[in-house]
Amino acid sequence: MQWNTVEITSARLSMRPFSAPDANEAFACITPTLTRYMSFDPLPSKRDFESVWREWLTDIDAGVDFTFTIRRRGTQAFLGLAGLHRAREPEPELGIWVRESEHGHAYGREAVQAVAAWGTRTFRPAAFVYPVAEANAPSRRIAESLGGTVTAHRAGPRYDLLVYRIPVDAPGASRGGEMDEAVP
Repeated sequence: MQWNTVEITSARLSMRPFSAPDANEAFACITPTLTRYMSFDPLPSKRDFESVWREWLTDIDAGVDFTFTIRRRGTQAFLGLAGLHRAREPEPELGIWVRESEHGHAYGREAVQAVAAWGTRTFRPAAFVYPVAEANAPSRRIAESLGGTVTAHRAGPRYDLLVYRIPVDAPGASRGGEMDEAVP
């Protein structure tokens, strides 16, 4: 399958696998305040970021790990990135970040729900895992709104981490988001 042609849409969002033209917009949004609840700090240069996103492209092409660029339908404004990691495992991991200027509009929940729906149809997992910093209440609400329950708590160097398990049959977890696949 040509994974780079996948498009996931929802009521307000359009998501496609990350590509090189997305790099400048993504890099500009990765700030210290955005990453305070992430496992990494902002990279010091676009060149450093390029080494990361080039790995994403390899993983997307292999169909094993997906980073999606989130854009607003209609305007195609860059909103952030969503992930489906370790896609072929029984319980793949979901991830999300939304640019700071767009916080508070429920784009994160909509994106995670749409990616989970696509992942459910495409890979048929038993459930999803969703790790989140314990102090990150908005992200915790995303997992909880999708039926997620805490299955693990880990102390870490940056923050304490909660791991949610989101069942595919939970209300809202596997619904939402249309999937369009444009294969040449």
